Amino acid sequence: MIGLPILGDPIYRASDQIRHTYPMNRDKITLVGAGLVGALFATLLAQRGFPVEVFERRPDPRKGGFLGGRSINLALAERGWHGLRLAGLSAALKPLAVMMRGRMVHHLDGHTELLRYGRDDSEVIWSINRGSLNMALLDAAESAGARIHFGRRLQTIDWDKSTLQLVDDETGTTHAHAAATLIGADGAGSALRAAMAQKIDLGERFDPLDHGYKELEIPRLPDLPSAALTPTLSRRRESGDLFAMEPNALHIWPRGNYMCIALPNAEGSFTVTLFLPNAGNPGFASVRSPAEVRTLFERDFADTVPLVPDLERDFASNPTGLLGTLYLDRWHIQNRALLIGDAAHAIVPFHGQGMNCGFEDAVELAELMECDPNDSATVFAEFERRRKPDADAIAAMALENYVEMRDSVADAHFLLMRALERQLAARHAGRFVPRYWMVTFSRLPYATAFARGEIQSGILRELCMDKTELAQIDLARADALVAARLPLLPSA
Repeated sequence: MIGLPILGDPIYRASDQIRHTYPMNRDKITLVGAGLVGALFATLLAQRGFPVEVFERRPDPRKGGFLGGRSINLALAERGWHGLRLAGLSAALKPLAVMMRGRMVHHLDGHTELLRYGRDDSEVIWSINRGSLNMALLDAAESAGARIHFGRRLQTIDWDKSTLQLVDDETGTTHAHAAATLIGADGAGSALRAAMAQKIDLGERFDPLDHGYKELEIPRLPDLPSAALTPTLSRRRESGDLFAMEPNALHIWPRGNYMCIALPNAEGSFTVTLFLPNAGNPGFASVRSPAEVRTLFERDFADTVPLVPDLERDFASNPTGLLGTLYLDRWHIQNRALLIGDAAHAIVPFHGQGMNCGFEDAVELAELMECDPNDSATVFAEFERRRKPDADAIAAMALENYVEMRDSVADAHFLLMRALERQLAARHAGRFVPRYWMVTFSRLPYATAFARGEIQSGILRELCMDKTELAQIDLARADALVAARLPLLPSA
């Protein structure tokens, strides 16, 4: 059984406990999926002395190039950095990441404003290339002792014999692998989850968002055609600047029911993502031809047009991505198999927490397994008990954040509430803590951030009702509401 107390403290983590040093009889762990979460988890397990064997359906990206099929850059926050620090990778990866201080809002009339994420540059998020991060994690996993087999797609599982059938799609050959303890980190389209669902009802449902996304690119400033350059950009290029826009921000063009965002890449380019409804106008059903794409951008995202020289080609050649939330009632089958990361709880990307949540899964599970390496059934059940409320909470917050990003950041009432939020956070440190801070800059459980965020939003709405300026807020009443409704927050 797990040699840890089950604490009521909402910030309890296995890592807060003293690790046992008694001899451990560790069985071999089979992991399906060598993406971001799988590679980090393999590293953490191997560093703890577990024999780890990993099967990945894609070829080795370090040899053939990264074939992610998804967004090429990601937002890395404190939960993700924590996992990388534990794996000994944070120093090596920091040069690959670009700091983002806040949201640079591009209004329809052309003016911009920076809405900071935190108080100063100690509270920022980081844009990092998915492929570079994945390859660094693969190197770390192998260096720690994990064995990774590429080009091995999980086809079927014989649960009675605890045997996997794996197919090499390049040669068509099939390989059998005995796996007593099986963990799936193979993403939202998890083959392991499909095999588990044939064995037991996981209570699976997928809630699609009625929006999709398309990726475009703003090239490095030196690579932009001269005809696209304003005098200011020409001077910046001549001075050796690499970025066509402010590099230390997440750029956002909120347009009500749709938006564009752009994240910086370390080499100077930006990855632009257009989010549109699937139906309606504008929507992916109505914006199809090159002329329609250009009309949309010239009307709603005019300042991006000279910066995306391959607009029509990028739009036509890049796939339209699917968005949605995956829910499961259970993540494991006794001591046989467990799902982590997107395989268990895929979410929409609007809080930038999918990878960070998955890394937190990897850390939590590795520490539980270290504390009790011989009782997978108990470890798997305890992992699900701890993590599922947090996964459900960040799924809800990610959906809410889409509305905030595409609409509210340009709304005067929203900006008033954010200004009051900052003031109350300064007046009531440790009691009124912005939800974004709890999610992004701490490792407080997502469920705690969600619950307290709901209370705080209620206070803000109540105080800002019918108000247009911060000076109109009754701060004495605000102080009373905070004291009555919010206990002191345990330190993260």
